[in-house]
Amino acid sequence: MIVISGIRTGIMEGFPHAVERAAAELGVSREKVKGSHIVKTSVDARRRGNISLVWSVGLELGSREEEAAAVANCKKQTVTLRDPQPYRVPHGTEPLEHRPVIAGFGPAGMFAGLLLAREGYRPLILERGGPVERRVVAVERFWREGVLDTDTNVQFGEGGAGTFSDGKLTTRIHDPRCEFVLREFVRFGAPDEIRYKAKPHIGTDLLRGIVRSIRQEILALGGEIRFDTRLDNILCSTGRLCGVSAAGAEIPVEVLVLAVGHSARDTFALLMQKQMDLVVKPFSVGVRIEHLQSVIDRGLFGEFAGHPALGKGEYQLSHRQGDRAAYTFCMCPGGVVVPAASEESAVVVNGMSEYARDGRNANSALVVSVDGRDFGGHPEDAIAFQRALEQAAYRMGGGGYRAPAQTVGGFIDGRAELRLGRVEPTYAAGVEPAGLHTLFPPQITEMLRTGLLTFDRKLRGFASKDAVLTGVETRTSSPVRILRGEDGQAVSLPGVYPCGEGAGYAGGIMSAAVDGLRIAESVIARYRPGKG
Repeated sequence: MIVISGIRTGIMEGFPHAVERAAAELGVSREKVKGSHIVKTSVDARRRGNISLVWSVGLELGSREEEAAAVANCKKQTVTLRDPQPYRVPHGTEPLEHRPVIAGFGPAGMFAGLLLAREGYRPLILERGGPVERRVVAVERFWREGVLDTDTNVQFGEGGAGTFSDGKLTTRIHDPRCEFVLREFVRFGAPDEIRYKAKPHIGTDLLRGIVRSIRQEILALGGEIRFDTRLDNILCSTGRLCGVSAAGAEIPVEVLVLAVGHSARDTFALLMQKQMDLVVKPFSVGVRIEHLQSVIDRGLFGEFAGHPALGKGEYQLSHRQGDRAAYTFCMCPGGVVVPAASEESAVVVNGMSEYARDGRNANSALVVSVDGRDFGGHPEDAIAFQRALEQAAYRMGGGGYRAPAQTVGGFIDGRAELRLGRVEPTYAAGVEPAGLHTLFPPQITEMLRTGLLTFDRKLRGFASKDAVLTGVETRTSSPVRILRGEDGQAVSLPGVYPCGEGAGYAGGIMSAAVDGLRIAESVIARYRPGKG
């Protein structure tokens, strides 16, 4: 396949126009093109009066030789010849007496389990929460009645925290495994467009069915998944992993993949008790900000807002001041703000969209980076900092998991008010007028204010006085990192493989899934499948 990148068309022109221009860029007639498809597409809205679509187009000319000759004759950096590379994982020879155990069934644990199952290792997966069907019931009951299940919620359960999100697959990593992950999502039911859109998303409604389908394949390949089964202990002998304890049973094991997610604070405490090497990792805290989706569309696209070729407006904004940053994160077009607590008497917010993204509001995290200067240098300090903000938000909301909320105008001016205008809060458990500017340490509040005003200059309407802030957003990423070596094993306990977002090596669905594959490859490269 020949890939021609940087092809531009107007928003009134479709893919056939892009193919015509790609053929011209390659220097061949349209008649010589035997096949074409979209490799990547994005929107360039930097100039609102001249918005364009940018394509990478794949062309097939009939034979590998013709394609190689055409690329050689073209001699342009925008034209490349790509040969598909099969995804192969060579097996190691060291005997594995027991099947690998995976703790956690979010994106990292799920893709580690999928690859291990396909390669014949029949993994045993322990998930503290419930299967997605029961998880949806528990989460909706919490949102409706305020009854929190501390093991099955937005953070814990089949699919991980990403199951109740927008299902965004954007990532800053450039890893060839990303293509494998996208192909697998499509194979399990995601729309094909995620393979070529610059900002792909699945939507929480479709993601639930995909998660269930992946589970079914792992089971069909001989894997086992135990829901409602939390990892309670890690057993060691002569300085090496020898087993785990879960749900009152001891399980002998030589390989444990730790894919527990960024909110598994009890597991982090267990690891520290076992004297494993954990370090503080920078993360971010802040609020959710809600606007009318129509305001975001107009701010990004001007008179072209609503055009079907552009879709819903998305933004990603950042501002650095010294060694601290304010930025937006996990933007959910047409979505809602959701209660995301996993501990009692604490309020945590997150964002969620369905595939259609057809809600009235847009929301995103508006957060500020924090590190050891803000809370101390020990992992326990970082977790305590998160927990203190969440418990303060619970008190500020008046209990019952209601969230404190404030309009942007009040936050900027330092007034504890929720003077609603065009934007109605979507947080399901209800909101309470509050002074979010008093919730955070002064340096964070001031940086949030600076971010609001700066982003309004980049995206008109961002700091509208009636935009709504809801707190508190604390689970942007893991506050700790579990140190591991080049072979993927924890430096302080051989046999344990820290993995994914909770271990501090990923941030989002895609990078977590990729890290799950990477760790599974490390296991496969060392061991041959066992009989136990």
